[in-house]
Amino acid sequence: MQGGTRTAVATMLALATVVVAAAGLRPGGTEAASAEVAPLTPGFSDTLVWEANLASPVDLAFAPDGRVFVAERRGTIVEFDSPGDKQPKVFADLRTQTYNIGDKGLLGLTVDPAFPQRPYLYALYSLDGPAGSTPPVYGDACPDPPGLTTDGCVSGARLSRLTWSPAGPVGTERILIEGWCHQGPSHGIGTVAFGPDGALYAGSGDGTDLTDNDWGQHGIPPNPCGDPPGGVGTALTLPTSEGGFFRAQDLRTPADPTTLDGAIIRVDPDTGAALPDNPLAGSADPNARRIVAHGFRNPFRFAFRPGTDELYVGDVGAGLWEEINRVPDAGDGVVDNFGWPCYEGAARKPKWEKRASDVCAALFAAPAGTVRAPRFQWSHDAEVVAGDGCPVGAGAATGVAFAPGGFPAEYQGAFFFADYARECLFVMSPDANGRPDPANVGTVYLMNNAGNAFAVSLYITGNIRVWRWNGAVWVQQ
Repeated sequence: MQGGTRTAVATMLALATVVVAAAGLRPGGTEAASAEVAPLTPGFSDTLVWEANLASPVDLAFAPDGRVFVAERRGTIVEFDSPGDKQPKVFADLRTQTYNIGDKGLLGLTVDPAFPQRPYLYALYSLDGPAGSTPPVYGDACPDPPGLTTDGCVSGARLSRLTWSPAGPVGTERILIEGWCHQGPSHGIGTVAFGPDGALYAGSGDGTDLTDNDWGQHGIPPNPCGDPPGGVGTALTLPTSEGGFFRAQDLRTPADPTTLDGAIIRVDPDTGAALPDNPLAGSADPNARRIVAHGFRNPFRFAFRPGTDELYVGDVGAGLWEEINRVPDAGDGVVDNFGWPCYEGAARKPKWEKRASDVCAALFAAPAGTVRAPRFQWSHDAEVVAGDGCPVGAGAATGVAFAPGGFPAEYQGAFFFADYARECLFVMSPDANGRPDPANVGTVYLMNNAGNAFAVSLYITGNIRVWRWNGAVWVQQ
């Protein structure tokens, strides 16, 4: 198999993109897809290279020395000695502490760029219980009441560092961050990845139920995350609520401690603390210090444009728009706000034009430029590309990746993004400055599926594509 070399594997490390549909749900809340991949673009083939009884694999991490680590949603990490290895071994078992339900679980995994000199893996997973509790609290279930949707069982999340050795993990899991407050089956954590600046980045959704609008009125007891202006047990009301999906705007309501929901953070990979050059490094709030972008609904996957500090984020939309958001410089002195839940796409969300919310009213009245518009967006009711053959009526922006060198000329520097609800993969060619050009979008794959799949993943490299369906892995060469 081509790409088993260290060069190809190192390229793969920076270009991971994953789409998850757990327990019959996509991150956008529609039914899950299935498992036959039909290429639209000539020159690609499907080759099965791994079928190792993997349990809902949802992320891959390629180490510089050729090893491949696979995160399974249930909370286990398995290790392949190389892409050609057929007999993986369990590297870490985090099932006791991982909340494996709905779209939650162990969803993010990355390897230290200096591996094996720095023999660390970083895992981002939903916690089986609220932050600060001793898992397992729920045992991968959610009793009714409160029930998984609407009221939901509250779960936290962890960003942890694990130490590798040839014989297996060394010592215990080191928890870098334990926090977040997530309610319902989705909109939890997603990607963990290193930036070109050596910082560790991690993302989370707003922590609310995908089936209903939640401003803090749901839960048993109501408002279980204790958002203002009331505490736990107080059902929040409009227009004063700062709870539910308004947590994505927590930086704009500083009277209470800041949460990490609906935000992307930038931290020290050794400590989990904010880096001293973060934009809010002078804040007294440790979570505010960590945040470099916020106002997301579910920034499930993100990727850096190679050779730059530009971060491109696939943010799963609600009922109207899907977004590709661009953070121009993730390490600069600016915290970028993408507007959720007051904005969806580039426009104000009609609900909050008609219904009073103090949070949204303040954001609507803020100076121009306070909210950054998407780099690209597509409506649930229209084709992404005219005649693309993809279904309309839903959307889920759940996969992003950049093409490195080695691709055919038409794909040099291209940006790939997937819509899991439509079962399609698209490509955006670069403009004269090398940035993805919204005016130049094409369709690469239509995934024609029938059945039920827990996960599909896409990794783009110079000469390899890796797809996962139902525990098996294919390579597209």
